[in-house]
This record gives sequence, structure tokens and C-alpha cells, in this order.
Amino acid sequence: MLFVGDDWAEAHHDIEIGNDEGRVVARRRLPEGLAGITMLQELVAEHLDPAAEPDQVLVGIETERGPWVQPLLAAGYVVYAINPMQVARYRERHSTSGAKSDQADAHLLAEIVRLDRAHHRPVAGDSETAEHIKVAARAHQRMIWSRVRQVNSLRSMLREYSPAALAAFGADLAGREALAVLAAAPTPDQGRRLSQARLESLLSKAGRQEVSDLLCKQWLPSLRGHCYHHDHDGQRGAR
Repeated sequence: MLFVGDDWAEAHHDIEIGNDEGRVVARRRLPEGLAGITMLQELVAEHLDPAAEPDQVLVGIETERGPWVQPLLAAGYVVYAINPMQVARYRERHSTSGAKSDQADAHLLAEIVRLDRAHHRPVAGDSETAEHIKVAARAHQRMIWSRVRQVNSLRSMLREYSPAALAAFGADLAGREALAVLAAAPTPDQGRRLSQARLESLLSKAGRQEVSDLLCKQWLPSLRGHCYHHDHDGQRGAR
């Protein structure tokens, strides 16, 4: 199971995700709206057991309404609306200063749903609004989870087959630019033979408006990372 504490403000959400043992696996400040929901779904997909169902994700938040609550319910997560006064009492009990901070409150909310959820009621998810958005929210969730798992699988394969490509694309592995280059040069040898002009063309076709020399100069050396060998004297030389 995963336990999510969500300390929300008007423009952002401070998120903490913990596991059954109370170990923190992720902390982020996420924006309000669809962008933030998407990022949260990606974080959950990264850390939730692939065999687990959405109801194995428990969320603590200090409201039962708002633009995030209904999508979370529709996605199948169990959402607990924790009264802010109760959170304040938990804070006084567990903090030496009793001072409020967004990150500390996200941690408190995650711990409340992990350790003390029996004393709180989940938010009902059968409202008309929830029913209207449930299908779309579930589809959104499935696509995000599938993308994260596919990218992780691709990263694992590249680590074995083409470490140079993995070094080149890094965290951008799911981006259109990286996928375009991998599609055009799927083998390490093809990647080594990419010219800067060809790389610029691929990036432009993938939708990048401005293709900087810096980007090409960063990616090309990594893609050509295997074009060196050790000669008989132990010195590194170009093939």
C-alpha cells in the first residue's frame, strides 16, 4: 500500500508518499490542476506494486472538495478528508515546536492515514460529479501508469543493450525527441553514426521549435560513447 499526504494550497500541493513501513518514498510540490494530478499519478505508478489495485493508495487531505478530490476518488484511491483542527492537534502532539510547515503537514497527513485511519471516514465517491468524471479519470490514470511502466522497461533494456543512449537521454527518455532518435537509430552502431545535422532534423520533426547546438553537442558525445576502445597499450583511442 501507499499512503499519500497532501497539504494543499490555492496554487500547489505539497505531497509526501510513504509505504507500509513508514518509509518516505517521494516528496514533491505539485501544481494545481491536471498537470499536478498527472505528476501524482506518475509518482504513484513509480512506487506502487504493479499488481496492486488503485484502492491500495490512501490519501489524506484537509478537504473533501476541490479540483483534486473528485479525480482522486474517480481514479479509485481511498481519500480521507482530515479536519484541519485534528491535524493541528496531531502537529502539537508530534512536533516539538508545533509550528506549521507544508512539508511537515504532508508528512502528518500521510502518517494519519497510515496509522490512524480507523478514526477517520473516507470521502464518499458516489456524487454526480464523481460519476461524470470517473471514466475519464480512470482512463487518464491507466495511460499514465502504462507510460511510466513502459518507460521503466525501456530504461532497463537500454541499460543492457545501449548504455550510451540511456546516458544521452537520461530523464527525457519518454520525450518525443528521445523516442524520435531511438526510432531512427535503434542500435548502438546507428546512434554512433548520427551526424549533428541528422540529429537536428530529427529533433525538429519531433516538434522542438529551437534546436540548440548545446543540445546536439550534449547528446552526440553520449550517443558516441562506445566509439572508443582500449588499444594494446591500454590507452583510449578512437576507432
